[in-house]
Amino acid sequence: MAWNLQSDRPIYAQLVDQIQRMIVTGIFPAGSRLPSVRELAAEAAVNPNTMQRALVKLEEDGLLYTQRTSGRYVTEETERIMEVKRALAEELIQQFVENMNRLGYTREQSVELLKKEEEKNAKSN
Repeated sequence: MAWNLQSDRPIYAQLVDQIQRMIVTGIFPAGSRLPSVRELAAEAAVNPNTMQRALVKLEEDGLLYTQRTSGRYVTEETERIMEVKRALAEELIQQFVENMNRLGYTREQSVELLKKEEEKNAKSN
């Protein structure tokens, strides 16, 4: 797994975002066991306490749960995973729209550019 951490936001928040993405994309499928805090921290090159904080946040959000002696698992509630996936998509769309507006594109022009890009990608596949 490639961890892409930057200095512009708190590390634990970036870890939360990246683990959410790993869950919604199936890298960590529903019901799967996560590596230990220390293993994840070593992979991400962060302090284990920082990783622990991120995992606690994900538990609070309902994406993870802990089984006392066997570690942390991804929720099996696929609807919860889909809610997070939709929220992440909506955030990306909002950022895209804001960036296109800054460039001077209308919503319609932005949609047209997306359609053209999709057609280009479909032809290359």
